[in-house]
Amino acid sequence: MFKLCGLHLLYLLVFHLTACHGMNELYASGPLQDMTFSVSEGTTGVHVIYQFTIEPPDVSLRLSGEKDGVIEITSKNGYLYLNGSLDRESKATHRLQVEALNEAGAKVKGPYSITINVQDINDNPPKFDKSKYNGAVWENSRSGKPFMYVSATDHDDPTTPNAQLSYSILHHFPNPYNRMLFQIDNITGAISTSDFGSRVLNRQKQDTFLLVVTVKDLAGMSENALTSNTDVEITVKVNLWKAPPKVSIKENSTEPHPINITQVHWNEPGAKYELLQKEKLPRFPFTIDQNGTIYVTEPLDREEKELYSFFATAKDGGEELGRPLPIYVQVEDINDNPPVCQNALTIFEVQENEGLGSNIGTLHATDMDKENTINSRLQFRIVEQNPKIPLDNLFIIQQEAGTFQLSSSSLNKRVVSNYSVMVEVTDKVFTTLCDVKINVIDINDQIPIFEKSDYGKWTILEDTPVGEVILEIQATDADEPFTGSSQIIYKIEEGDQNKNFIINTDPQTNRGFVKINKVLDFEMSSTYNLTVKATNPEPLVHGVQYNSSSIAYFRVVVADVNEVPVFSKNTYIAPILEDVSVGTLVITVMASDPEGDPIRYTLESNKRNWLRIDEFSGAIYTAAPLDREVEYEYKVQVTATEQNKTSQHSTAVFILYIKDVNDNPPRLAKGNHLFFCHPLRGGVRAEIQATDDDEQLYSPEFTFSLGDGENIKSDWEISRIDGTHAYLSPKHTNLEENHYSIPLIINDNGKPPLEGNLNLQVNVCRCSDEQRCFIEVENHSGMPSTGMAVGILLGVLIFIGLVVGGVFLHMKYKKSKELKRNAAEPAELKALT
Repeated sequence: MFKLCGLHLLYLLVFHLTACHGMNELYASGPLQDMTFSVSEGTTGVHVIYQFTIEPPDVSLRLSGEKDGVIEITSKNGYLYLNGSLDRESKATHRLQVEALNEAGAKVKGPYSITINVQDINDNPPKFDKSKYNGAVWENSRSGKPFMYVSATDHDDPTTPNAQLSYSILHHFPNPYNRMLFQIDNITGAISTSDFGSRVLNRQKQDTFLLVVTVKDLAGMSENALTSNTDVEITVKVNLWKAPPKVSIKENSTEPHPINITQVHWNEPGAKYELLQKEKLPRFPFTIDQNGTIYVTEPLDREEKELYSFFATAKDGGEELGRPLPIYVQVEDINDNPPVCQNALTIFEVQENEGLGSNIGTLHATDMDKENTINSRLQFRIVEQNPKIPLDNLFIIQQEAGTFQLSSSSLNKRVVSNYSVMVEVTDKVFTTLCDVKINVIDINDQIPIFEKSDYGKWTILEDTPVGEVILEIQATDADEPFTGSSQIIYKIEEGDQNKNFIINTDPQTNRGFVKINKVLDFEMSSTYNLTVKATNPEPLVHGVQYNSSSIAYFRVVVADVNEVPVFSKNTYIAPILEDVSVGTLVITVMASDPEGDPIRYTLESNKRNWLRIDEFSGAIYTAAPLDREVEYEYKVQVTATEQNKTSQHSTAVFILYIKDVNDNPPRLAKGNHLFFCHPLRGGVRAEIQATDDDEQLYSPEFTFSLGDGENIKSDWEISRIDGTHAYLSPKHTNLEENHYSIPLIINDNGKPPLEGNLNLQVNVCRCSDEQRCFIEVENHSGMPSTGMAVGILLGVLIFIGLVVGGVFLHMKYKKSKELKRNAAEPAELKALT
């Protein structure tokens, strides 16, 4: 059995007493039995694991198994301890046996199984598989697609954060754009181009790059993480995956299909090529083979589609290797479409007195071939005229424009009222015949004449709807019906400067319909004396003029209608500071009644009663203190009512934007109740966060300080993290296990600045293995303390005693009274006899 020297044993006992001091019920000891322990690797010095209690007839203990010269037991008092450090990476589990021996050294109990699991600590830095990596990337490679990987290993426990690795790019040489051209997946170590790098990588400008890649354990989330670096040299290769130039194909090709039109190449062999449609077509006339050759599969028609746009992709196992390439196919025009007459029959009108060279009209034709090319150039020629009276070739047509002109001033409606003309339209390949009819119309030598000159007075309400007919008028014209010479246009010449009325003409009857064109207003104008003139769209012949027969009169009287008041605005808006005094004027709303009646104002939806309104002036005042933190946009409805006619009213909206003032002191948003595990360790700290209910236009800036109090500033300190966060930490590790109330002062940077004073509740307490406090952090004021509980219990017992004693005395008194009554009865009987 291993024996300690005196100095070693003394050290062990001192260590044991120190380690177990204050443990109370957590004292790590117990009888012999199968046990499993967890011990952190790397522990230095002597470390007690457990104490096995020795009970007669046991006098000593013996340890055997995988002690590795580090795990020992004191035979007389049962301390299981380490006299050195364990290494999890060398052995993660130690299996031992312990036996109890009697005075003679014979085994009386056991063996009992002892298992010691070595817990990992972060004592192994990660290591890259290679000291230097080499990779290659193509120009314009798709961002995010890995082109190489780096890998590192960590010998710490893979089930703990100690072996969780995180990759990052530390340096980038050269860095011509001051932006990262490459990126790395922090978990897998996959290296790919960034979005920016995918666009700008160019072998001619820079053909190699050196990346310094770092790997950290603890998932890269701790400043105490262990790290390792490696160099990655990347070569840029010329990208073969480029879009081909636009392809041109003549339409309606008679060559055998499919026809090779262009080709794309991926950077490496083995890619699978596909075409993707940019727009969904009924038929997609293109295909691609596995050499990247693109074919057109059928003749194309430019008039059906002039430009095709689609994409070519290269894939490997269903994954795109690079960004899709745009492919453009232009269909070239050939002359394969004949001219088309715009109308089956084109009709022109010409007055019989038109002079030589007068334009009659233009014949319109189209060609579906490409516009503004020789294929769509059209030329016109008259091939036949019927009748040929008074002569043939009475009309000429402009060869390029198709415009008809008179070649003679010999038209006479009474001789020939219309002509049929056949026109040839050609594009040099195809010819089309178009039919034209030319009507000779009567000259405008008659004026319109009203059936009566005065249509009297017409009374209408001012709220008559726009578009309603209020009057019908009629004039006639003796010229040829349904021509520009006989068509009548009615126009209001006088009395309607604001265009409140309009007159529409029925083309079949020339009847005029006078309609309301704009909303009428009795207060603006109550009477309209209107003068109407009837004219023709065709000009009158020389020597004929319009006269009084083409003029009529009528009078419109507008009757008043009681209208609602009208606000000057539909919505009123005003800002105000939340700390204004009650009675402050906010805004004045204005409404007017078209009839001039006085108006009374009221407020609706004034749910918080923050405002009041002067019912006669419309002035709105504050009626109660405002609070932006309760509501910053206060909306009410203002009603304007005619005082003499309460049924007529209108509403407007008033929005009051309440502007913030610094009227709320800072408070804690996080960290009101904190705890630290006892015994304290150096460097522990807890985070607190402050907030302010006032409006924060910019990032808040709070200052934190400790208040006055006994030992407060000697035991605690506050340190600022940023404008809203701070750390509270003990200044030393000698604080006792107790509850502490720490005065804290938080100041904001408002105008004027405000100060918040509060007490932080902090427990220094024993903690579980999960670093949770055994004591409830919050102090529930509703739960009694131990002294209070004892007092309550004593009070209840005293009350019960008083009740029982009172009942007992009452019963005793009642019994003695009955005895006295019974003793008096014989004397009474004797007196009666």
